Amino acid sequence: MPTPGARGRVDQRLRRGARATTTNPHPPDNRNHPHRIAITGGGPGGLYTAALLKRLAPDREVTVYERGAPDDTFGFGVVLSDETLGGIEHADPVVYEALKTHFVRWDDIDIVHRGTRHTSGGHRFAALGRRRLLEILHDRCRDLGVDLRFRTEAPPPDRLARTHDLVVAADGVHSATREAYRDVFRPHLTPHRCRYIWLAADFAFDAFRFEIAETEHGVMQLHGYPYSPDASTVIVEMREEVWRSAGFDELDETESTARCAKIFADALGGRPLRSNKSAWTTFRTVVNERWSHGNIVLLGDAAHTAHFSIGSGTKLAVEDALALAACLEEQPTLPRALTAYEEERRPVVASTQRAAKASLEWFEDLDRYLGQPPRQFAFNLLTRSRRVTHENLRLRDAGFTDSVEREFGCPPDTPPMFTPFRLRGLTLRNRVVVSAMDMYSATDGVPGDFHLVHLGARALGGAALVMTEMVCVSAEGRITPGCAGLYTGRQGEAWRRITDFVHAGAPGTAIGVQLGHSGRKGSTRLMWEGMDEPLPDGNWPLVAPSPLPYRPGSQTPRELSRAQLTDVREQFRSAAERAAHAGFDLLELHCAHGYLLSGFLSPLTNHRTDAYGGSLEKRLRFPLEVFDAVREVWPGERPMTVRISATDWAEGGTSGEEAVEIARAFAAHGADAVDVSTGQVVSGERPEFGRSYQTPYADRIRHEAGVPVVAVGAISSWDDVNSLILAGRADLCALARPHLYDPHWTLHAAAEQGYDGPGAVWPAPYRAGSRPPRTGRTDAPKPRLTLHGPGQDV
Repeated sequence: MPTPGARGRVDQRLRRGARATTTNPHPPDNRNHPHRIAITGGGPGGLYTAALLKRLAPDREVTVYERGAPDDTFGFGVVLSDETLGGIEHADPVVYEALKTHFVRWDDIDIVHRGTRHTSGGHRFAALGRRRLLEILHDRCRDLGVDLRFRTEAPPPDRLARTHDLVVAADGVHSATREAYRDVFRPHLTPHRCRYIWLAADFAFDAFRFEIAETEHGVMQLHGYPYSPDASTVIVEMREEVWRSAGFDELDETESTARCAKIFADALGGRPLRSNKSAWTTFRTVVNERWSHGNIVLLGDAAHTAHFSIGSGTKLAVEDALALAACLEEQPTLPRALTAYEEERRPVVASTQRAAKASLEWFEDLDRYLGQPPRQFAFNLLTRSRRVTHENLRLRDAGFTDSVEREFGCPPDTPPMFTPFRLRGLTLRNRVVVSAMDMYSATDGVPGDFHLVHLGARALGGAALVMTEMVCVSAEGRITPGCAGLYTGRQGEAWRRITDFVHAGAPGTAIGVQLGHSGRKGSTRLMWEGMDEPLPDGNWPLVAPSPLPYRPGSQTPRELSRAQLTDVREQFRSAAERAAHAGFDLLELHCAHGYLLSGFLSPLTNHRTDAYGGSLEKRLRFPLEVFDAVREVWPGERPMTVRISATDWAEGGTSGEEAVEIARAFAAHGADAVDVSTGQVVSGERPEFGRSYQTPYADRIRHEAGVPVVAVGAISSWDDVNSLILAGRADLCALARPHLYDPHWTLHAAAEQGYDGPGAVWPAPYRAGSRPPRTGRTDAPKPRLTLHGPGQDV
């Protein structure tokens, strides 16, 4: 777990005097405390690290190597958050006071698109010139006695490591130190699809400004913000192919600067732009598997990068410096200090990089959203990283958020998640779905009392649609012996008992069935007995598109013959007929997670050479045949959805482009919505987990395939649901674990938002519980009178 915040910990050391006291029971001693420190890179991160370490221990020898001149700098302005500024204020008030006199502050963000400007307030930005920031840090380092060596190449890192106790590599995204020990740090550098250039304007924008230009070559965007009373940073960005089509690849720095000023003349009021060693570049995300090696440690861009559209690399570097200084003071040895530093910062950086990735990909695919209604487009842009949410914006600027909701069609005082949504003949009263969750609690495929209580409780909990687990179409198509089925009349009758309860006990709640076949992932133990592990005995034979075991030790399935394909298709048809008779309101065909139909779709699991393998069109053939057979017997007024894995999280698997084509194909055959999941297709997958990490795939399919989508994957809060729905990234949101934690999750979401309307109806017997129960008072009486002693001011 991360240790307490570096800001407070460094502050304690500085207030009490360097190493005078410590909260660590085994404080560092002089033998283990680094005395001779070399810092490579004279950017803000390296300089601030030097100042902190020297201030904490004035007897230290701290040397900063910078190959450039003192006034060399790239870029123009630096944006710092209140949190980062608070850390600087606590750790070094001298630096903070110097910075404060040069800050420009503003609250608004302007989004200009197709001639319309929308403004959202309450965002609280602070910025200053990068050159001014460096001057302040230079002065502070000199005052503290740091040895600043400008125009000086740092000695090789191995030599520095031999002659110093600690080497801090703050030498940027192209870090020579990181490259020298590439086999140890194991960096991963990911290039992205946009070109951008840093420029400046000699006037101050009155807000953080995003402006979209739709040109004959493609979409271009401007990011602009003030950094002094008379100057602004201007970043111009566009996709690589747009950049080339516009001829920027053939222009020099001066010509590019003039061309950008002409394209964004409206934003600039016809004023020119200026450059400073400005060049078009492609952003690269840097991730390192390790941050330290011996007495060498990476900091700032050398260790990690995050796209400029969510903030400043300077911010991350400054926070790194605070954490590193605190850990060096707290830990008894240098190795433990460097380990603690990485453990503290890595999760914070990983979270920031996930947000940055979402933001940069949003801008890469900006043209996807150009047709959205104006206010929704603005809201979508503001919430692109998933860090700013519907509730955040409501707190910052309720008027702006209200205007977006009105344009979206929310009735007064109705959160977006409680607006209705129609699929064919079924109207869902809100946008919440209880996601399909395997319970492994059936006997001979028959759902019992557990299923009645489990699904019934969630139906009473307010969600518009409750989905069953994957219901298997044959005994051989089960995942485990505990999986439910719809391949016998007895099973159908048992399901009828459950749907009858939902319709009678929770009027207005729909219940859907998910039909599937396990394919090569069948004949395994119950999840809590060993997920995906073969049964110790009683195994049944498996079938799949190709004879490939799911993982080493798994049973090898038989490749389905043409006759067997027909048999499986008819099993789905029969199960669908039983599902209709059982009273389900919606049917979902499970074509995800590596089960049988998913196995046909992925090139990693379908190696057939007949008409059902090879190209995507052929891989789609059998799943579409099954869909058509089910749709033929499923009542016409009832909707059908399809769950797909939009990526396999593995090289050579289903691509984003293919996922869109798969969704289009099912929609063309009559699917009313696509339930967009990811992964679980191959055992060697490497998912990029994080909050709502699968929603970008749903977003893409919704906009490019033009089909309604259900978003899934670590959507855990009602704020997430509101944000996704209002931004137009999803039509419905399916939540699994939150509904295991709280069967009444949707009703409680309504209560917490003060909503009481048709989108969230409490069952009559539960109505008395629609408000949180009272608890005992925990607040103390507030002081009413202060008495002042002699000589005190009143």
